Amino acid sequence: MLYFGVIGHPIGHSASPIMHNTVFRTLNIDAIYLPFDVKPENLKDAVYGARALGFKGLNVTIPHKEEITKYVKPVGLAERIGAVNTVDVPKLEGYNTDAIGALRTLEAYNVDYEGKVVLIVGAGGVARAIAFALAGKSTLIITNRTASRGLKLAEDVRKYGECIFYPYERVEELKGKFDILINCTPLGMKGFEEKLPVPESLIENVVVFDTVYNPIETPLIKLAKKRGCKVIYGLDMLVYQGAEAFKIWFGFDPPILVMRDAVVEFLRQHL
Repeated sequence: MLYFGVIGHPIGHSASPIMHNTVFRTLNIDAIYLPFDVKPENLKDAVYGARALGFKGLNVTIPHKEEITKYVKPVGLAERIGAVNTVDVPKLEGYNTDAIGALRTLEAYNVDYEGKVVLIVGAGGVARAIAFALAGKSTLIITNRTASRGLKLAEDVRKYGECIFYPYERVEELKGKFDILINCTPLGMKGFEEKLPVPESLIENVVVFDTVYNPIETPLIKLAKKRGCKVIYGLDMLVYQGAEAFKIWFGFDPPILVMRDAVVEFLRQHL
């Protein structure tokens, strides 16, 4: 049997186990995918422990995506981004499938991001992945509660495309100045604060993409729909990045619809 897992803190909200285990059953793959709640101080032990136990792959979620680069070798875009969400455990190589997952999601919703102004809220692992994915294609505005992290991300991305930092406390001044809003913070996630990542006034005449997927309809998505904005669900990004991770581990594409249906069913059962 092949062993896989997802590490994060907290981890109870994760739909990755049901998504991957459903695909394993559908394709008759002798494998199991398990969730592991790993506190930050135990991250190194978790990575090397998984390798010692013979795991084939790991996914990495909040808050470990950047820190794990100390213990695995970032490959490809992950090296540029400085964040890893998928690990080939035997090789201790780290990949970033969030970046391609985000682009595939935007394209699946027929959202044209080329030449558009995109406001990214947050500066963690997901924000880094999406910013680097869009660098050179869109004009990026980064905002973040901790200004130093936001400034660092904007500085890093600026090497590859147009990107500025805007102070979080003044973000309301951006009303009408961007086309796409992408929430990369945990705000609205089950178990975190159920509040909006930006002032209500900004949710008007824009495309709203919330990377939070549990619940399916976050407070941000609900408000955006109410105001007639085009919305993009985080669960689709979860599915597309998961499909990319599967491809890294197995070398072929999994059935996307099987994965998406499994996630939707899981989230409906855990409302």
